[in-house]
Amino acid sequence: MSKIKNDLLYLLYTVILGAIVGAIIWGFLRIMNLGIAFLWEYVPSKLDFPLYTVCVCTVGGLLIGLWKRRFGDYPEELSAVLGSVKKTGRYPYRNLFSTMGSALLPLLIGASVGPEAGLTGVIAGLCSWVGDKLKRFHQEVGELTAIGMSATLGTIFRSPMFGFVEPIESDRETVLPKTSRIVLYFAAILSSLGIFILLNKLCGVSMGMESMTAQALDRSEYLYAVPLTLVGIIAGYLFFIFKKLTGTLKAKTQRFVVLRAVAGGLLLGVSGTFLPLTMFSGEHQIGEVTEQMKDIGAVMLLVIAAAKLLLTNICIDSGLKGGHFFPVIFCGVSIGCAMSLLFGLDAVFCAAVVTTALVGHTLKKPLATVLLLMIVFPPGLIPIMLFAAIAAKFIPTPKKLLSE
Repeated sequence: MSKIKNDLLYLLYTVILGAIVGAIIWGFLRIMNLGIAFLWEYVPSKLDFPLYTVCVCTVGGLLIGLWKRRFGDYPEELSAVLGSVKKTGRYPYRNLFSTMGSALLPLLIGASVGPEAGLTGVIAGLCSWVGDKLKRFHQEVGELTAIGMSATLGTIFRSPMFGFVEPIESDRETVLPKTSRIVLYFAAILSSLGIFILLNKLCGVSMGMESMTAQALDRSEYLYAVPLTLVGIIAGYLFFIFKKLTGTLKAKTQRFVVLRAVAGGLLLGVSGTFLPLTMFSGEHQIGEVTEQMKDIGAVMLLVIAAAKLLLTNICIDSGLKGGHFFPVIFCGVSIGCAMSLLFGLDAVFCAAVVTTALVGHTLKKPLATVLLLMIVFPPGLIPIMLFAAIAAKFIPTPKKLLSE
């Protein structure tokens, strides 16, 4: 009876932890959206200022650089957070508020990054702190942290299965938790997502990517799955080339924290002035691309996608840090829409295949890739998406591009 009571109490704690995670994510994204609306809608409507985008991004880069010099180079990338938790079973929590500020500032000034990296670090640190404070479950601190990270990913991307699978799927070996622990993972993920959705409804807001619907496809269109997959993989190579380039520049300017951030802000502002769709995470711009793709044109869609792949890496390595998932998804959709215009194919089909191949090539986790993109593309395309994700994994990326 004592063991049952302890297990039920632990389940209750994970549910409460999940609810707290969902509330934190909602609050963070709500503050982010309000800040973006103020900086990029309200102020420009009241103030006619030349080169507004360049000025805001450059000044923002300066503030971020000064913030990082004071508090450290946070947030860490998602892979680093996951690696730290897998290796040590915990994540440092001394700098939770400064990490949250570091995650929020780049998003406010329109950096081409997503919120997942910063939020995952904050939640991982919070869960480690909770585990340390709950002496009854002190030995489970590593598991609490892992559960919190899964809840974070499942909520940010509105995909419970992605939140569960992404941290455990590996290139070498995927190890499932014990059945009893799987219940805990999904209890936290579902409570987190449930609170997030509830707060959305209570406040009358909507935060998330829109789902795309495909028309009935002609069988001949499926023949294009292979070339479209190759297009997505080529875009993945381009992403790694840009990552290598910006990583090299970062290494050579490592000491100049403020200068790098200012330069990143300036480049962001210049890019945003001429190509506005390259700014922000891309989550809300996907609908704009699919609706206006004919007006934008195939060539411009490809230019926007290439520029955003470069800009995302510039932002991350200059100090305007965040995640790369949302920007890469946006780029895949843009390239897919361009292919649709060039070859007269269904836009959703093209976007699904190209995006899956691109994300799959950068992530190298086929199952997690498909589970992530199910929130965007219709279920009927899952078999084709699985093909693209598996092909993207097994077509190797040169080690020279993966090295730091």
